[in-house]
Amino acid sequence: MTRLIRIAIDDAGLPPPTPEIEQERKVAIFDLLEDNSFALPPRDGRAMPEGPYALGLSIRDRRLVFDITTETGDPAAQFHLSLGPFRQVVKDYFQICDSYFSAVKSQPPSLIETIDMARRGIHNEGARVLQDRLDGKAVVDTPTARRLFTLICVLHFGG
Repeated sequence: MTRLIRIAIDDAGLPPPTPEIEQERKVAIFDLLEDNSFALPPRDGRAMPEGPYALGLSIRDRRLVFDITTETGDPAAQFHLSLGPFRQVVKDYFQICDSYFSAVKSQPPSLIETIDMARRGIHNEGARVLQDRLDGKAVVDTPTARRLFTLICVLHFGG
């Protein structure tokens, strides 16, 4: 029962995402719901409600907000993360994604593959930063962290 079964992105007030970013978002949510690992460890010496969980992601007051409820909608946890540690890796990720989307249109496969390898490396770094920031709040495996990082990118840059 250590998994996410619903994901809601609160992007109110953000510019509409580009078609590429919207596609990344849809794929990340689909992949997350198909296969993820998300658990809430005990906090302050008390057990947390058991999953499965629904996750609401938003940005409020320049902080990334994780709002977690149980399957029945009861509050399970809420935590706010500073966006500061994500800024550079998100910026790098969007720059390499722009290069990748441009390369796909006109560059040879060898260059596309090189750019894609760099993109995956930056994505892995973003997942590692997320796992570090979630330490003591939530336990996620690397594939889950990678997909959540994609959603953070969409929120962070507002599309």
